[in-house]
Parts: sequence; structure tokens; C-alpha cells
Amino acid sequence: MNQFEVTLYFICFALIAGGAFAMMWANIQSINVEMNTPKPKHPEAPQAGEELMYVDLSREKLEDLYNK
Repeated sequence: MNQFEVTLYFICFALIAGGAFAMMWANIQSINVEMNTPKPKHPEAPQAGEELMYVDLSREKLEDLYNK
């Protein structure tokens, strides 16, 4: 009976280890496929040559605002 239990243990161990490896492999492959597909641009993203409004937070501008 002891030999049967040891064999059953190693068979279950091999099944779990193989399943874990297969799941990791599939996850890595799906990440690689997802990384190779181009991401769509945001609909509100500026087009090429379009002017943008922004706030200048450089150190000199902040010091001027603080001194006023």
C-alpha cells in the first residue's frame, strides 16, 4: 500500500507542477501578444500641430508668484 501512495503522490505532484507551468506559460504568451498590439489614441488627445494650454510650474515662475 505504501508504494501505491508514493506513486499517487508523485503523479498528483506532476499534474499540479505541469498545470502551474502551463498556466504561467499561457499568461506570459498573452502578455506578449497584448504588448505587440498598438494601443488606440485617446479621443481627446491633441492632433499633430494643435496648440495646448498648460501651466508653467518652473522654479522661476513659482518664486515670482510666491514673492508677489
